[in-house]
Amino acid sequence: MNLIGNILWFVFGGCLSGLAWLLSGILWCISIIGIPYGRQCFKFASLSFWPFGKEVQYGGGVVSTLANVIWVIFFGIPMALGNLLFGLLWCVTIVGIPFGKQFFKIAKLSLTPFGAKIV
Repeated sequence: MNLIGNILWFVFGGCLSGLAWLLSGILWCISIIGIPYGRQCFKFASLSFWPFGKEVQYGGGVVSTLANVIWVIFFGIPMALGNLLFGLLWCVTIVGIPFGKQFFKIAKLSLTPFGAKIV
């Protein structure tokens, strides 16, 4: 199921989403100050290309918590709301529920990306 889900996800928007995150990460990494944010964009890109079969493990320390607070204020809330909306739209049909769950996974990651690992 993971292979089929990933292929369908990639064809129906995962490719564009992942490429957008890669481009954002590259743009953030142009400045030294933006490198930590660029690394988080690369994390989102890896999850956006192939989300099925991947899990997100949350952890981190004080520095991750402070970075997450800054992230949530400037980037996290709009990203989480957008992914939550798309997840709800996908969950309207029974066939779309697995895709909606992946959007919920990305929405949770968009609130606290620092200190999270994708396995």
